[in-house]
Parts: sequence; structure tokens; C-alpha cells
Amino acid sequence: MALSKNQLLNASAKKWGFKLGAGKVVAGTDTDGMVQSVKNLNSNGISATVDHLGEFVRYEHEAIEAKENVLKTLEAIKQSGVDAHLSIKLTQLGLDVDQDFCLKNIQDIMKTANHYGIFVNIDMEDYSHLQMTFDIVEELRYEYDNIGTVIQAYLYRSENDLDRLKHTRLRLVKGAYKENEQVSLQRKEEIDANYLKLIKKRLLHPGFTSIATHDHHIINAVKQFVIENNIPKDKFEFQMLYGFRTGMQLELVEEGYSFCTYVPYGHDWYGYFMRRLAERPQNLNLVLKGLVAK
Repeated sequence: MALSKNQLLNASAKKWGFKLGAGKVVAGTDTDGMVQSVKNLNSNGISATVDHLGEFVRYEHEAIEAKENVLKTLEAIKQSGVDAHLSIKLTQLGLDVDQDFCLKNIQDIMKTANHYGIFVNIDMEDYSHLQMTFDIVEELRYEYDNIGTVIQAYLYRSENDLDRLKHTRLRLVKGAYKENEQVSLQRKEEIDANYLKLIKKRLLHPGFTSIATHDHHIINAVKQFVIENNIPKDKFEFQMLYGFRTGMQLELVEEGYSFCTYVPYGHDWYGYFMRRLAERPQNLNLVLKGLVAK
């Protein structure tokens, strides 16, 4: 996780390309590769949420470049006609530079996405960016209804945030960042229990919900809950990351559940890839296979 934030390694990774196995979990570096990956998913009844990767934005010109890349992503989705929407992190658009500057950038993106009829999900990052992200989402909701965001189950405040955003489309996740015990649950059992609690509460109230997990225990519990409470399958979807548990993804589609795959792509793949390794150490096998292949 610490290495994922290392700017020197990030700069070097751009030269390495996919030699370390990133191609297993990242859908290419350009829009053509992304579109083809999404088309392959669509052919199996799976929709996509597309993330043009970007990390470590500290200067305005970097954020503007990231915005232009996101606009190109929207254009590619529209022109190709694929079943996909957009996911984006606000730090990519300059949240660490200036909050008003970031707001202007995301407003430009929302204007284009709204024109194209494409939904935009504002991804959540670490706790230091949490409230700023919610503040910008609230600001955008006054003008746009094609916007949603993420609730992280390991945070103590998440149930209150869930209630406050009850009329907003939400993605529910366990949480991928290392936070301290003052703001988040630490034990897996507690996080899992709170995650299921939030999922059940959300499904019993209005609003479309994306349940993003690779945990088959959680997925099975959700399947049982929706049967017991007669919750229609079009009220929610399951989500997983590109390249993970592909067999289960197809099984859920075959069972009649809506499914969406999180599709990351772009030249700046390093931070994303390293966080996936941190979350699931077994993924180090991808690195070893990549090195052996070379």
C-alpha cells in the first residue's frame, strides 16, 4: 500500500508498461483497448463502469490533462455505443490542488456526461478526502441527477452517510484504504457485519444500489435476503473488478442478476495495480508470472 503512493516508482512504472502483469487487471492503456474490453463484457451480458486511471495529481496542468482524458473516455463510450458508465476519483481532477478548481473540472465532465446520457460515479478515496468528496457530490446534485458515489462500510460514519444520501445512486464497498481505529473498524468480522447491515438497509429503501464485492459469503447472503424480502433484481447490481473472479461474474449473470464490471484503463496504472496487490496478496502471482514470461 505504501509503494502504491511512491511517485518515483509510479514514474518508472510508466516506462515498464505491463511487464509486471498489470494487463491481467487493467484493460489496456488507450480507449481502443478499453472499448474492446467493454464490448467483450457486454457480449456476456455484463455492463461496465470505466475508470481512466490517474494518480498523484499535484499541479493544475496535470488535472487539466486528466480531465481531457476523461472527456475522451466519455466520447469513446458514446461513439462506440457500449453499455458503460464512468467512474472517477476527484484527486485526479485536482482535489489536492484546490477544491474550487476541482469542482470546475468535474462540472465540465458532468456537463458532457449529462449531454451524452452517461451516468458518472464519484469514487471514494481515503478518509482525508472523504468529506471534500461528499461536499462536491452534494454541490453537483443540485444540477445533475446522473451522479452517484460510494459508501465504505469500514467507516464508523457510513450509516449516517447512507441515510443522508438515500436519494442518490450508491456503490457499497467494504473499503480499500488503511484507516486508523479512530475512524474505522479494524477487524474483518466487524467490517463484514457492517457491510451486510448497510446493504440490507439500503435494499429496503428507494435508490439503485451497486454491491461491489468479491466475497462469495456476502454475495450469497444478499441473494438470500432479496428472496426473503421480495426485492426485485432490477433494484441493484453486483460489481467486481476487471480480471477478478470472472467465473463468478458469469454465473451471477446466468442466474439473472444485473452485473457490472469495474474497468480501469490508461497509462497511469501503477497505483491502482499496487493497491490490488495490497488488498489480495495472492495477486503477487501475477507479478511473478509476468517476470517469468519476460
